[in-house]
Amino acid sequence: MKFLGNVLAVIVGLLVFSVLSFFILAGIIAIASSSDSDVKIKENTVLVLNLNGRTIVERTNDDDIDLSSFGPFGSPPTIGLMNLKTAINTAKDNENVKGIYLRSGMLFAGQSMLEELRNELQAFRNTGKFIIAYDEIYTESAYFLNSVADEVYLNPQGGIEYNGFSSEIIFFKGLFEKLEIEPVVFRVGEFKSAVEPFLLDKMSEENRLQTASFLNDLNDYAISKVAESRGIAFDSLKVINSKMLVRKNKDALDYGLVDGLWYEDQVRDLIKEKLGLEEDDKINTINVTTINKNAKAKNRLSKNKIAVIIAEGEIVSGKADGVIASESLVQEINKAKNDKDVKAIVLRVNSPGGSALASEVIWRALGEAKKEKPLIASMSELAASGGYYISAPADTIIAQPNTITGSIGIFGLWFNAEGLLKNKMGITTDVVKTGELSDFLSVTRKLTDIEKSIYQETIEDGYDTFISRVAEGRGMSKEEVLQVAGGRVWSGIQAKENGLVDLLGSLEDAIAIAAEKAEVADDYKVVYYPQQKPWFETLLASLGNDVQSRYMKNKFGDLYPVIHQLEGLKKYEGALYRTPFDIVIK
Repeated sequence: MKFLGNVLAVIVGLLVFSVLSFFILAGIIAIASSSDSDVKIKENTVLVLNLNGRTIVERTNDDDIDLSSFGPFGSPPTIGLMNLKTAINTAKDNENVKGIYLRSGMLFAGQSMLEELRNELQAFRNTGKFIIAYDEIYTESAYFLNSVADEVYLNPQGGIEYNGFSSEIIFFKGLFEKLEIEPVVFRVGEFKSAVEPFLLDKMSEENRLQTASFLNDLNDYAISKVAESRGIAFDSLKVINSKMLVRKNKDALDYGLVDGLWYEDQVRDLIKEKLGLEEDDKINTINVTTINKNAKAKNRLSKNKIAVIIAEGEIVSGKADGVIASESLVQEINKAKNDKDVKAIVLRVNSPGGSALASEVIWRALGEAKKEKPLIASMSELAASGGYYISAPADTIIAQPNTITGSIGIFGLWFNAEGLLKNKMGITTDVVKTGELSDFLSVTRKLTDIEKSIYQETIEDGYDTFISRVAEGRGMSKEEVLQVAGGRVWSGIQAKENGLVDLLGSLEDAIAIAAEKAEVADDYKVVYYPQQKPWFETLLASLGNDVQSRYMKNKFGDLYPVIHQLEGLKKYEGALYRTPFDIVIK
């Protein structure tokens, strides 16, 4: 009873905390929303970009109130790439902002997003304004971003991870053998290795080849950008990177990766010096949320719109949040198509793919929209498999050099759980059916040869459809597409060389091309779809979605990634256009 009482006390405490936090947050939002949206920026101001602990996504709420971390079950905070770019651009154009203080040693983002953010920082620096970076620890990805600064400083007891990229895959073959679950795979393409974790205990040679190819491409690109910013020869920096020669903080200074081993107060004194302040003077600072209120007042009044449709997450059928749900996205595409003021559409894709059927539904809607107005695809971090499928109809496809794309292939996955049910759990089944295939694809027995042939034929038809869609969209023959298909993953650079991408560039480049094609380059404004939900609705969704996730993380600890991936098996239904595994580069 005492234990039960303690549990109830904890639950009540969490509820009280959540309620109190809710009213406090509501008060803060009410105050913020009632203030003047046009913020006056003081002279000699520094924009502070503190991204530590944050995950960069395509876009967050315009007010940038991070509801994802609200309450006792909050998830790691996020910040929108577009919000950050707006803040940097506003700072660049405002004469009162003299520099940027970058605190971003431990952020979570892919290479393509960091590339776009890095380019914005470089444009800011090109105006003659300064960027100072400081942190206690730099991850490799974070250092890629921070290296663009005029000066980079590291805490005297801190460190830098600079040892190249890796991508690790979890394999479940041994687990399925112990559980007596038989995975059965249907696929087309020698590189379509999304199913390998269920069949093998290590990478196939084809998978190892493609992974090594795009990883080396991305790593060499990152090294070249750091070398350029830091004034280090590429070959020298590649040796430093490949042999992990930066093993102590002093190594980072000796090899030129940082400009000094300083404490933060010393860095602040340097900023004061650059601003012409005295030792006791206060530094005027501004954050992303506040400076973006100033940016809102500068929106164009033009009636000509360029619609940017955000397609981020796994592709699924129906309606859902946090993914690319076909029904929901088609509604947004049709809104943009039917709005006479929308002169062109930019599809912003950040997706590993997913349902083949949902991809086809989205492809059809985009094809219809293309008949009415120009359609440009802008690839973000990942636009592969189904993510490439929905990009294929575009007039022009733009990717970053370090975008991961391609993976033109298809697979289906089925599990025979008869051994698990009978031998492990003592469960047996029996069936009465009216036709030979009435229990088609039952999970309680082995598949028959005719079932396998029917499913494989469906997969092959799906692959042929995928190849045809790409050939039509890219103006290539099916034979040409087959040369770069087979499920192989490419970097943005490789995709451009292979004709799968037209140009290397950013979202802003895609918007500019869309405006040019629509003949409104001198007079347009950008609108984003879908419209962001009210903060209250976002809050409720955040609280509901995070409870189970937080509980699972606490329960399983370091094993959570494995459990999470197994949980994801429920999404592997039907034919899938999906990347060869969950690509995580670190």
